[in-house]
Amino acid sequence: MEYQYTRHQVARSSRADAERNDAFFLLKNVSSLRLTYQIRLLTLRAMDTGRKLVIDIPTACKLHPTLKAFQKEHSKTIRIEKV
Repeated sequence: MEYQYTRHQVARSSRADAERNDAFFLLKNVSSLRLTYQIRLLTLRAMDTGRKLVIDIPTACKLHPTLKAFQKEHSKTIRIEKV
């Protein structure tokens, strides 16, 4: 993955909304969810630390096809839960 940088040439990063010893949690309250840089970074971080990335979304939320494909590719790392 190629990292993005700020205008001061500092690598951008992302933090999870919550962390546990075995998982990172990302909480999204949106009507549709795309594959974002935040999701890709947190997936990479979860893979590096041996944890899972759990994304909580509303029941009515629609997933973009790129996110579905990314989830299939990283099915051992990403779990999307509709709550």
